[in-house]
Amino acid sequence: MSWMFLRDLLSGVNKYSTGIGWIWLAVVFVFRLLVYMVAAEHVWKDEQKEFECNSRQPGCKNVCFDDFFPISQVRLWALQLIMVSTPSLLVVLHVAYHEGREKMHRKKLYVSPGTMDGGLWYAYLISLIVKTGFEIGFLVLFYKLYDGFSVPYLIKCDLKPCPNTVDCFISKPTEKTIFILFLVITSCLCIVLNFIELSFLVLKCFIKCCLQKNKRKKKRERERERTTAHNLENLFHHSNNLPPA
Repeated sequence: MSWMFLRDLLSGVNKYSTGIGWIWLAVVFVFRLLVYMVAAEHVWKDEQKEFECNSRQPGCKNVCFDDFFPISQVRLWALQLIMVSTPSLLVVLHVAYHEGREKMHRKKLYVSPGTMDGGLWYAYLISLIVKTGFEIGFLVLFYKLYDGFSVPYLIKCDLKPCPNTVDCFISKPTEKTIFILFLVITSCLCIVLNFIELSFLVLKCFIKCCLQKNKRKKKRERERERTTAHNLENLFHHSNNLPPA
């Protein structure tokens, strides 16, 4: 898989993000993507070969490994990185659609496709909600699949074709546990950043709507005052038999 494509995708969205979005992007790049590429893949490199059971029964080792690792932890980590990053495509597609329409009509249809307003605001908001949902969903899935966020050094397996309950040993359990806890902490940090950015955008929109509503209210009051003043002036002229102003 080319992780550079993912990097270019997120970098393209970065110019439309808020300051909190830039922090989220830095966390994904430095503490998740780079850690995965540099270290995590090597820690889980030969996990099945290094998985040992105290039984030579053919097939026993395979079924025990599959029972504890229904999906490789490092592949699930990679899948999580992909899924939490792809909602940013919504923002890229939205801007590309606007730019395409402008080229088609050969004129400026929008003030700025990169302004966080209108359709882009909704696209960005939806991408934040989807990203947060994926983050939480993968943490729950990880916890359910492996009965927690720690890797034991010993598991007991009694599945067929194992002749009895056998002991199986996982390689580098402490190192894997540290990486998994690091994954969980960074995921939680990204969830918090998404919630903060989501709240910031909603609050900003709410304040903007309140200011616009207040502005329209003051405009109507001024128009009402001008109308009242004009009517009083006409009434004054009429009562004094003067031509209207």
